[in-house]
Amino acid sequence: MKTALIRRLGLVLAATLCLSLVGCTEPVDQPTPEVPQATSTTVGLTFIPNIQFAPFYIAEKNGFTGDYEHIDNVEVTLRHHGAGEGLFTALAAGDEDFVVAGGDEILEARTQGIDLVAVASYYGQYPVRFIVPEGSDIASVADLRGHSIGLPGRFGENWYALLIALNEAGLTEEDVEIVEIGYTHQVALTTGQVDAVVGFANSDVINFQTAGFPVTVIDPEVPLVSICLATTRAYAEANPKIVGHVIAGMKAGMRAAIDDTEGTLTIAADYIPSFRGETVDAARVVLPATAALFVDDAGKVSPELNPGQWTRMAEAMTAVGLIPEGTDASLAFSNDYLLS
Repeated sequence: MKTALIRRLGLVLAATLCLSLVGCTEPVDQPTPEVPQATSTTVGLTFIPNIQFAPFYIAEKNGFTGDYEHIDNVEVTLRHHGAGEGLFTALAAGDEDFVVAGGDEILEARTQGIDLVAVASYYGQYPVRFIVPEGSDIASVADLRGHSIGLPGRFGENWYALLIALNEAGLTEEDVEIVEIGYTHQVALTTGQVDAVVGFANSDVINFQTAGFPVTVIDPEVPLVSICLATTRAYAEANPKIVGHVIAGMKAGMRAAIDDTEGTLTIAADYIPSFRGETVDAARVVLPATAALFVDDAGKVSPELNPGQWTRMAEAMTAVGLIPEGTDASLAFSNDYLLS
């Protein structure tokens, strides 16, 4: 697992410090240089333009203003990751200042030496679902014993959810057949290549429904933190007002995406190439399904991160060997930058 993540990141961080003394001169204490306030910031969106990022499109369209104090002269740029780009590569290299990623991905990446910190919740609900053909004898996670399960690969949220769900059901990897299918969920399930697939509530489930293939959807209810807005601790501490500014803009965009589907689709058309016809029809279905994930268990849009949930996630990830024993989840998130 660690090797795979390191390969994903594709980054080696190293630093060398050299000191020299002349004669018997006493060393002089140098003042700590002040980090200048940034005047621009870049938010990394982790795959191609998609309606699932609508709150950020709305926020940028509105100049990242909302029901909060606007910061003048700060330009926010959205950047979509390219094919094959590591999830945190650009952030670690300084090409991005924020990234949208799973809390579980953030926690695991921290164990590889990147000082990431989640600063706001984006999805209040975990989106991973197990999908089986309608009429299947698989009605729960425990029923997966002896069956084949397809997922993109042994990485990311699909993989974490599968490992933890199996463990909580008293199963191991040896009790099932795990098949890496890439992103061919529909083909793999509809042609019987696998008995179940691991996908997302706001994409894969909808793809089966719109294709007219009846499925049963199982929520594994794993104790994992879903999609967050994250940055590095160094950036957050140097630019707390900008962090709060971006969070508040995102939150305002989330509310708008929930309240105004058609207005959101209109704005999204400026960001998503070839956004017309069937693409718009699909987005009209995906948007409400995604908006349903924005709200927390209390039904509110709240960027606040739940400390207890992070603790439970760390325990679950440790139990299946995703992170080392003793990993401190409290260092992986902060609510200090929420404006309201």
